[in-house]
Amino acid sequence: MHRLTLRYRAAWLGVAGAALVALVMVAPHLGHTATTAPLWSERATAVTPATVAPAPNWVELARALKPAVVNISTKRMEEHVQLQNPFGSQSPFGNDDPFQRFFKQFEQPSRRTVRSMGSGFIINPAGYIVTNNHVVEGASEIRVKIDDGRELAGKVVGRDPKTDLALLKVEAAGLPVIPLGNSSELQVGEQVMAIGNPFGLERTVTTGIVSATGRVIGQGPYDDFIQTDASINPGNSGGPLINARGQAVGINAAIFSQNGGSVGIGFAIPIDQAKAVVTQLAASGKVTRGWLGVTIQPLTPELAQAFKVTGGSGALVASVQESSPAGRAGIKAGDVITQYDGRKVAQSADLPKLVAATPVGRQVPVTVVREGKPLSLDIKVAELHEHGPGTAMADQDEAKGPLGLTVESVTPETARELKLGGTRGVLVRGVRSGSPAESAGIRPGDVITELDHQAVADPAQMKRVLDQHQKGAPVVARLHRDGANLYVAMAM
Repeated sequence: MHRLTLRYRAAWLGVAGAALVALVMVAPHLGHTATTAPLWSERATAVTPATVAPAPNWVELARALKPAVVNISTKRMEEHVQLQNPFGSQSPFGNDDPFQRFFKQFEQPSRRTVRSMGSGFIINPAGYIVTNNHVVEGASEIRVKIDDGRELAGKVVGRDPKTDLALLKVEAAGLPVIPLGNSSELQVGEQVMAIGNPFGLERTVTTGIVSATGRVIGQGPYDDFIQTDASINPGNSGGPLINARGQAVGINAAIFSQNGGSVGIGFAIPIDQAKAVVTQLAASGKVTRGWLGVTIQPLTPELAQAFKVTGGSGALVASVQESSPAGRAGIKAGDVITQYDGRKVAQSADLPKLVAATPVGRQVPVTVVREGKPLSLDIKVAELHEHGPGTAMADQDEAKGPLGLTVESVTPETARELKLGGTRGVLVRGVRSGSPAESAGIRPGDVITELDHQAVADPAQMKRVLDQHQKGAPVVARLHRDGANLYVAMAM
C-alpha cells in the first residue's frame, strides 16, 4: 500500500544531474486591508462565458494568458556532511559504538549548488510577479524567463512563509499581465485552467474543475485551499489557476501524491487571500498580522455539550495569555468564541484567519458563550510578533475506574523533571486501553489541572470531583501538555 504524501510543486535539481526531489510545503492564508492602489487589474479578458457558452474557450484564454506566465529558476547553496568511514556510514551497533564515534570525527561538511525550477505570473506591467515562497526561499540567484525569450534577474520584494507567497520584481516595462478574480465566488464543479512549468516544460496548460474549497491540509493556521483536479506537477508551483473569465483565482502550491506526480488532487492558495499579502509585501516587504493572545482548539460534540454550546459551532479557548488583548477584554479559558467582528466562527480553523486579517489597533466585537450564556466583548487587536523520595504515589485504583487513568500528584521534583514550572495538578502516568480517557486523547505525561471546571491538585481531590459528577454528562478536563493548555471531554 502506498503512503500518500503532500508535496511541493517545485522541482530541485542537483548540479550533477536532473534528479527531482519533492519538497514538503507550508501554505496558509492571511490578509490585511490596504489603502494604496492595487498592483493588479481585476478587468476580465475579452473572452467571457457569455461569448464562449456553453464551455470556456480555453484555446483563446491560453493564447491570451500564457505570455504572462514566467519560468523561475533559482540557485542556492546546500551544505551536507560526507562520512569518511571506510566501513560504511552506519555501524550495526548504533551511535554508541566506539568505532562509530571514532570515524565521526572525520566527517567533513561540504557545500554544493542546487538548482530549482518553479512558476510565477505577472500581475503588473512594471514587472511584479507572484510566486510561492518555497520556489525562491534560500535562493542566492533568481532568474526569470519571460515569454519573449528574455531572461531577467529577479529581486525578492518580500516573502511570507506562513502563506507560502512571495512577490518578485524584474526590471522591465509593458509586460503582459493576468488579471485577478475573486476566489470567494468559486463554485465546486466550476471549470478552471492551470498554467505552469511542470518538470521544466514551459507554459504547460491543463484544465479541470474546482473539486472543493476551504480545504485545511495541515500546513499552518491559515489553511484555506482550493482543491482542483487540473493536472499539477513539480514545477507548477507559483503558477496561476484561472477561471473561465480569464482571471487568476488561485496560486498553485501543492499536490497530494503517491509518487510525486499528479493524481488529480492539487491545491491552490485562494487569490483573495493572496491579494492582501501581496499588497503588504509591495508596501513594506513583510506581512503584519493581528493577534488576540488565546490558544484555541476544536469544539467537538462532547465539548459543545459540556460547555453548553448549542449548534456545535465555535472555537474553544484553552488558555489566555496574560496582558494580551483577549486577556484585557475579559476572555477566559473555557469560553467558546462563536462570532468575530460580525462573522460566524463555524470552526476553530476560521478564527486565526479572521484575526490575522484584522488591521492592528482595530476594536473588534466578539461573542463568546460562557457557562451556556452568550456574552459580547470588545477586543482591541494587537500585532502578532514572531519571535523519587517524597513523591505522592499514584492512585492505582483509578486506572480501573470510570476514566481509566493512573495518576499522581505533581510534586516539586516532578515539576522540575518535566519542566512544568508552576503548573499544579494531577500527572497522568498511565491510560487504560479502550478507556474514555484514551478515546478523548489523554496520554501519559499530561497534567490534569481541572475537572468539570474545578481545580484539582491531587488524586483524592480528583476523585471527589468525579463522585459529584452528574451521571450521563461528559467529564470536561483541562490539560497542560507541552507548554500549552487544552480541553478534552470524556464520556462516562
